[in-house]
Amino acid sequence: MTGSGNGNGSGPVLDAAWAIDWLRRSAAVVAENRVALIELDRAIGDGDHGENLDRGFTAIVAKLDQETPATPGAAFKMAAMTLKSKVGGAAGPLYGTAFLRAGTAVGDAAALDAPMLVAALTAARDGVVARGKAASGEKTMIDAWTPAVDAAAAEAAADSAPAVVLAAAADAAEAGAIATDPLIARKGRASYLGERAIGHRDPGAASSALILRAAADAAAASAGAVAGGAAPAGTGS
Repeated sequence: MTGSGNGNGSGPVLDAAWAIDWLRRSAAVVAENRVALIELDRAIGDGDHGENLDRGFTAIVAKLDQETPATPGAAFKMAAMTLKSKVGGAAGPLYGTAFLRAGTAVGDAAALDAPMLVAALTAARDGVVARGKAASGEKTMIDAWTPAVDAAAAEAAADSAPAVVLAAAADAAEAGAIATDPLIARKGRASYLGERAIGHRDPGAASSALILRAAADAAAASAGAVAGGAAPAGTGS
């Protein structure tokens, strides 16, 4: 995917409405793939990944129905606290840390441009690394997150629009998740299986790809809405 901007991550920046849409889309796609994630986890883990994530994102939607975060960072931090309190197993702490670090990285910014998105994704990935003590190639969600961060950074460096940055991240995450199939697990419950884990996709990498695709879809919808009916650039919104 090539850069399509005309300077400093051009295109509409992504505000709280995008972040909220991302979280709602994540809840929908996790619910849709709950059984598939359970089956992936049952093959090499304890089988609760899909159920736990579905519970957590359902709780996030319930929170969003009660309150509307004012900034992307506030949305991320609300998601983090909800996931940490509602999700058991490894998924709650890992995703909770990812969203918390992303929220801290963007602070109180009202909207995120391409470089800020890269900063958020990088902070999220680094949070997962710190929490899970995992590295690329160990058959974990890092195998989706690291290529996503790298692809996003490359697009931002090419002055691509935020929606393009996130689309590249999602594409890379999906490829990274698929690439966990032939790996031997080095972390978590799956590591006890040794070579028996070969041929099975890591459930955390799979769910990471789903959630990052939801972010890209929300950004594409936001960009389309702006292109279709917003005020011309420089006139406000």
